Amino acid sequence: MKEITLSIPEETLAAFRLDPAAFAAELRLAAAAKYYELGRLSSGAAAMLAGIPRVVFLTRLADYGVDTFSLSREDLDRETRFA
Repeated sequence: MKEITLSIPEETLAAFRLDPAAFAAELRLAAAAKYYELGRLSSGAAAMLAGIPRVVFLTRLADYGVDTFSLSREDLDRETRFA
């Protein structure tokens, strides 16, 4: 695993009222949720980025206003044909 170091303003940590480790976990989850929402990461890959199990990641998506599962109209039509 690669490590990336970020400089975060003290004011940001104070605004979130989190210690650096908790803020890092929050930042990883937020980034993972956004990349999942954009379709750049699968739910499994996003969960790995967040450092949490996939099931937990999927349940936390609602905290960020991200749909757990999103189907295009074509995908929905295809799925309902098989139901």
